[in-house]
Amino acid sequence: MKTVKIVSLAFVSTFVLFSCKDAKTSPSEVELISEKEIALAETALEENPNDSYLYVTASTGLSLREYANLQSEKLAVMPYGTRVKVIASEENSTMRIGEIKGGMDEIEFNQKKGFAFNGFLSKYFPPEKGISTKGYAEELKGDFPKVLFTETTGGTASKPTNTETLIIPESEWHEAFYIAQQLFNFPKEFVFPSSKGKEFQVIKEKMFQNNTSTTLSTSSWTSELQITRKDNALTKIECVYKNKGFSKLVTITKEGNKMKISKTEIVE
Repeated sequence: MKTVKIVSLAFVSTFVLFSCKDAKTSPSEVELISEKEIALAETALEENPNDSYLYVTASTGLSLREYANLQSEKLAVMPYGTRVKVIASEENSTMRIGEIKGGMDEIEFNQKKGFAFNGFLSKYFPPEKGISTKGYAEELKGDFPKVLFTETTGGTASKPTNTETLIIPESEWHEAFYIAQQLFNFPKEFVFPSSKGKEFQVIKEKMFQNNTSTTLSTSSWTSELQITRKDNALTKIECVYKNKGFSKLVTITKEGNKMKISKTEIVE
């Protein structure tokens, strides 16, 4: 949930207004940024309505660097969910990290100015740990009214299904992928896939790749990422989880300039 903090000082007509997404960090991330630094980041100068802000989507945090290259000095690590001010945007893709193309935006964080890879920055604040799809959609709609959420049930009495669908306008494949990964808790080892490759590719979770155990038999328990491509472009990404009596399918597709994320659960 987004929070707003206001600070006023006696005898001085100065108001400090800062609105940000609560940053959720893992134990390893906590070591990277102190409570004092977080407090400073939450206390900024008065906002200009024309200022531009983005959110950190990298689950392990995003480096703020002195110059616009990945080899320059690291000034800070910005935790997942941090809201940062954009000073200047790099519109061209000048580099690639993993399978994500982007450039180095000049930004301000914690009273420091530097550069950060914009492939892990988004106008959509990322989901908090444990938030429901509906709850996340309602939060997004506060800033982005065109976000849509639907929920449907179906199947039969012996095999009921439940499907949640989230539609996010003006977003990219990698943004949708990381939102889905956080919302539906599929394995972190499933990284954002390349747009180049076979028309259909299956990547199994490591624990199932060479498993021969009867307790984790792949015939009854499946965890895999399925990637569909056409002409070296992504057309569908699916995370498939199946266990005895239960299955979950998370599907990501692109419809025009909108990304569609759906989760279907089936009880057998």
